[in-house]
Amino acid sequence: MRTAASLARFTVQVFTPHVYVTYAILWVLSLEAAAAATTHTPWHPGAGTAVRCASAVLVLFYLRVVDEQKDLDYDREHNPDRPLVRGTVTVAQLRGAMAGVAVLLLALNAPLSPLSLIPLAVDLGYAWLLVVLERRSARVRDGLLVNLAVTHPVQLLLSAYVYLSLTDSTPVPARWTALPLLLVFACVFLHFEFARKTRWHNEPGSRMYSGVIGPVPSALVALGWAVLAAVLAAALLRDPRALLPCVLLAFPGTAALRFLRRRAPAWPVPAAMVFVVGFLLALLTSALLIQAAEPGGI
Repeated sequence: MRTAASLARFTVQVFTPHVYVTYAILWVLSLEAAAAATTHTPWHPGAGTAVRCASAVLVLFYLRVVDEQKDLDYDREHNPDRPLVRGTVTVAQLRGAMAGVAVLLLALNAPLSPLSLIPLAVDLGYAWLLVVLERRSARVRDGLLVNLAVTHPVQLLLSAYVYLSLTDSTPVPARWTALPLLLVFACVFLHFEFARKTRWHNEPGSRMYSGVIGPVPSALVALGWAVLAAVLAAALLRDPRALLPCVLLAFPGTAALRFLRRRAPAWPVPAAMVFVVGFLLALLTSALLIQAAEPGGI
């Protein structure tokens, strides 16, 4: 009971269930719908979709648990209120939760798509490897851009899991368009990643991209990821309805102008959050509209 209570407090403090669950569900739904639209295949969310949504939430929780352990030394100095630093939860309890998540993912996905267990296993194993890698390599641990390059594959692998599970368990066929489609979701994530770590004044020791490459380049990179996501989505779907996600560029565009004109000390994070949620919703809507226009509808 004590372990369960500790993990519950940890989850509320660092995982923010309603945020992560919403993000995971929109991620899965929009990816599935877009994959079906690019192959002109009818798509309906079903039991498999529910499994993939639940699995995405579990993987995001697992990754959050890994990050908490990975950042322990940094948090002891800069974030003393973190639950692991304060002793609200222990490393042993977190590792027990990781094992439980792995078993649950196996139980959920083995009956649906045994093939999808491959990217899941690689993702979980790679995430744990990062803990060891960052402890042994100062360059990986302290080099913000190097760290991003090394850690970002965990996001790509999660998208790969969703796509592989979808194509392995439904009529949606696997196509070469999978690569640019997964890149769309990577760009959306990277926009938020750069946006939330872009500010004019960077305190010593803070992990900000603007502190590494400069405020203006960091802002332009954040904006560039958003633009690339919208352009790729439109090019993949090749339909006027696919321009709907491009409308969401108003948010990063406005945020960039505010920041670059020094009307905000940091990139407005709410604008980045609205872009992420709005873009996924717009992509889902566009894909459904395109399918509805197909002979026989959806």
